Amino acid sequence: MIEYLWKAAFVFYSQTSTQAEAWESKRLQLILEGKSSSVAPGMRRSATLPKLTPQERKPVDTCARYLLNNAKYLKYDDYLRAGFPIATGLIEGACLSPAD
Repeated sequence: MIEYLWKAAFVFYSQTSTQAEAWESKRLQLILEGKSSSVAPGMRRSATLPKLTPQERKPVDTCARYLLNNAKYLKYDDYLRAGFPIATGLIEGACLSPAD
């Protein structure tokens, strides 16, 4: 999910910009608070206002679609409150015990 956020941030800011980092961090924090469904429409509005072309805004739309399609699994606030580790991909796979 974080890779989608970074790609979306680079639609609005350069890859070396501290603004891109702030943009990504703010949205990640909201997602960790269980607000992924509200992050997606805000991102799309941000891409609509400057009248970005479909190609320019593609990373934003991809990220928003991911957040909305997976909202029922992105309950990070509940997972963190329960003490569960959260990660994806290789990290998540490495956390599985041999019995799993």
